[in-house]
Amino acid sequence: QVQLVESGGGLVQPGGSLRLSCAASGIIFSIYTMGWYRQAPGKQRELVATITRGGSTNYADSVKNRFTISRDNAKNTVYLQMNSLKLGDTAVYYCNANHRELASDYWGQGTQVTVSS
Repeated sequence: QVQLVESGGGLVQPGGSLRLSCAASGIIFSIYTMGWYRQAPGKQRELVATITRGGSTNYADSVKNRFTISRDNAKNTVYLQMNSLKLGDTAVYYCNANHRELASDYWGQGTQVTVSS
C-alpha cells in the first residue's frame, strides 16, 4: 500500500519560514519524480515544485528564489523549505509521487499552511 504522509504545516507570519516533509512508503522512492502542489480556497490545485529522480528541480514562478525542494532517498522523504512566506502562499500543500513510464501517480492527504499576521 502506497502512503505519502505530509507534515510540517502550520500558522506562520508573513516573512516567516516553514519546512514541509513528505515521507513515502510502498514505492521505490528513488525512481519517482516527487512534487509539491498546493490548493487555495476556491482555486485549482497548482504546481509548486518538482524534483526528478536525478535531482533536477522545477519551480512555479511565484515561489522561485523563496522555496527549495529537496529529497533524501535514504529516508524516502521529500522536503519543501519555504522562506519569505507571503499571504498568497496560504493553501493546503500536497505531496505527489509520479512515474510516467509506470503510469503511477500518488497523492498525500495534504497539510495546511496558513500565512497570517
